[in-house]
Order: sequence, then structure tokens, then C-alpha cells
Amino acid sequence: MKVKDIINHFVSRADERVNKETTVDRVIVGDPDLDVDRCLVSWMPNYHALEQVVERGMRLLICHEPTFWNHGNDKATEDPESQRKLAFIEKHGLVIVRNHDCWDAWPKVGVPWAWAKFLELDSQPVDMAEDRYHHRYDIDPMPLEAFAKRVAKQCATIGEPMVQVIGDGSQMVSRIGVGTGCACDIYAYQLIGCDCSIVCDDGSIYWGNIQKAKDSLHPVIRVNHGTAEEPGMVTMTQYINDHIDGVTAEHLLHGSTFRLMGAEGSAN
Repeated sequence: MKVKDIINHFVSRADERVNKETTVDRVIVGDPDLDVDRCLVSWMPNYHALEQVVERGMRLLICHEPTFWNHGNDKATEDPESQRKLAFIEKHGLVIVRNHDCWDAWPKVGVPWAWAKFLELDSQPVDMAEDRYHHRYDIDPMPLEAFAKRVAKQCATIGEPMVQVIGDGSQMVSRIGVGTGCACDIYAYQLIGCDCSIVCDDGSIYWGNIQKAKDSLHPVIRVNHGTAEEPGMVTMTQYINDHIDGVTAEHLLHGSTFRLMGAEGSAN
């Protein structure tokens, strides 16, 4: 299948929230007419992912985040690092496709649904914010500390064995806010009745919304952006294998962007 037909599959079927004229979902670098039968799926198109595409004898990388570190204007600039990365991609004849907006909004298996399922919440939210990127899942009441440990246990499997917790560990929580990557506005969760919010580090600010939540006694659990979206990359891989004829996708784990380091050494 041609690369352009793969990304057109997603854009043509995208949720109405995705503006087909301005979406970032497109071929970022490479030949859209290239015929491919295999691809690698990874959250971030970093050098490790690019090298893995080459090592596995592939040409196509489908990613969720920017190649050149700019969400809305994802193209190489004149700075040396952009040019070095572009040269590597072109040297190996790679094609980079971004599937961001579509997969954030893809019902049932897109980023927020996959994240919630990974955390062993219900398969479907009981409520959503007006923007539909902020979801609420209800659980049996439990202390914040116990729930945070449950989240950390799951996140440990993809490289983040500890989570940040804001609030009284004994406070009971039962209405959990789960977001779509950086779409993790604590106030949006509160508007749909959440009594605990799970946010990511790229979408929350300590001195702003997190401190406000703390002052209003609203517990928050904070994880790395890559951790929160990894389950969605697994479901994207599976979707390609199930729905795009002639193309086999492999998933490359990215997981947490950082390692936790303490006085006794690394925690992961």
C-alpha cells in the first residue's frame, strides 16, 4: 500500500473534531507514493526509533509526536540538529508519518480509551467534558494512596515505577479524570464531577493548576507524557494490523522519557 493511502485511511475516517485542512496528521518527511508492506509504530520519532526502522529493514515510521520538536510546524529548520536528523532520514530513504489528531479522537481504541483500559478502568467513560478529550471513569471508593499505587504498578510495566501524587493519601476517591495526552485540564475534570485527576507532565503546571487543585483538596496523580500515551501506540499498531490490508505493523516501546534516580541509584 502507498504511504499516502495509509494516512488517508485515518484522516478520511477521523472524528469531526479533526480539521482535515489543518491537521498535523500527514507525511512529515519522505515519499508519500512509496509502496510499503511493513511499518514501525512509535510514540516519538527519536533517533532510537529511526535506527530501529533501519535495523528492521523497514522504510515507514508512524509516530504520534513531532519529528522536529514543533507540534504545529513540524518540519526541519536550518539549525544543525534539524539538519542532522533530516539527513539521517533521507540517507536511509525513510518516510515519517504522523498520526496525532486522528488517534487522540479515535473512538474506543484511541489515546484516552487505551490509557484508561491500561489503568484497568472501565472500557468506556461514564462522562466526558464538552471537548470530549477529558473523560471520567468511576471506580469503587478507595484511598488516594491505594489508587496511586495501583496506577504506579501499571506504569511500572512501561518504565515509570513511581508516580507523583498531590493530595492527602487517605482521601477517598472514586471519580477519576483521564485525559488525552496534554489535554489534562484539572478544571475540566472537576466540571464533570471528578474527585481525582490523572495528568501528564507536558500538560500541567506545578505553580498553576496543580497548586490550585491542591488548595481545593482535589487529588492529582501526575505521570510522564510518554507513559500516558504508550497504550495508545499499542492499540494503533493493532488497528493497522486489523484494518489496513497488506501492511504489517510492529510496536516499538517508548515508555517514560526519563529514568528516576535517587541516592541508591536508578529506580527503573
